[in-house]
Amino acid sequence: MPRTVLLNPGPVNVTDRVRQALMLPDLCHREKEFTDLMAAIRAKLLKAFDIEEEYTSVLVSGSGTAALEMAVSSSLSPGRSMLVIENGVYGERIGKICDVYQFNRRTIKLGWGEPPNLEDIEKELKENPDIEVVALVHHETTTGLLNPLKEVGELARRYEKIYLVDCISSLAGDEIDFKSIDIAVGTANKCIQGFPGVSFVLLREKELERLRKIPERTLYFNLTGYHRAQEKGGLLFTPAIPVHYALDVALDELIEETVAGRIQRYASAAKFLRAGFKDIGLEFLIPEGWRSNCLTGLRLPKGVSYERLHAELKGNGFVIYAGQGNLSDTIFRIANMGDITHEEFQRFLKVLKMVC
Repeated sequence: MPRTVLLNPGPVNVTDRVRQALMLPDLCHREKEFTDLMAAIRAKLLKAFDIEEEYTSVLVSGSGTAALEMAVSSSLSPGRSMLVIENGVYGERIGKICDVYQFNRRTIKLGWGEPPNLEDIEKELKENPDIEVVALVHHETTTGLLNPLKEVGELARRYEKIYLVDCISSLAGDEIDFKSIDIAVGTANKCIQGFPGVSFVLLREKELERLRKIPERTLYFNLTGYHRAQEKGGLLFTPAIPVHYALDVALDELIEETVAGRIQRYASAAKFLRAGFKDIGLEFLIPEGWRSNCLTGLRLPKGVSYERLHAELKGNGFVIYAGQGNLSDTIFRIANMGDITHEEFQRFLKVLKMVC
């Protein structure tokens, strides 16, 4: 019987090698074996993305949102403000984290799927010297929009701001220019092709001095507290041990494939799928040139509900994703992250054509 193919943006299909990494003996996280494993993962994250010279990494047990909350809550100095660019659910999530911590924030609010205007961002930076951090979601999976990471980063650098990027759905799937990023957030269970339960923050080492001066605002998500403990080989709290083993193997696979190789594989899959969607007559949500390599937002065909589409595809072994919020009745989303074969994509398009 064919396996279930996950066409949702995480968790993803993983290789047998990654899956087998879960089947390990019980281990206490205070033992040297786990200390060594954690050090290996932290080093491999930097090696995979070729950022060993200037960056350090911090692991946290939890979904990508755990690492995002860690980065956002730990990065803003008292009395300063964060500029948040919101054009989807996940940009709005950064705004919600700011509100939970009662941060001062400035917001550029756009329609879901609408790219930001660089002149508007520059205007905010010029007029509001209290801004210390600029926060952006790179791949906004609400719609499949790829925000202009490099261009916004160049603005942040020009105005001497800290650039914090949610790379949760783009890391290892889309091109990322780390030159302009100060703090990047990622997770195991998307383009890195591990399991849910562990996420991470990548940050410039030169940022640590500033971050350590920021008062501790949270017990579980204190970034510099985690960094200090992990540098010494320790932990603050009990980690999700099995998924760390799986992440270690997933990073080995990423380094073997290379990040450039994986990006190319995802880009080729997206190109193949989009040609198929066009052939079926489906309407794209995001125009060409703004789409991520990893996910495509499509309008539901006339007379076809998401519930019916999902049920029929799932009955044939494919799991797709609904729209969110005000898009829930009008779109569906197809991700091509993870360990999926070309034959599986071919079979999916055949089934999708039949259903539509």
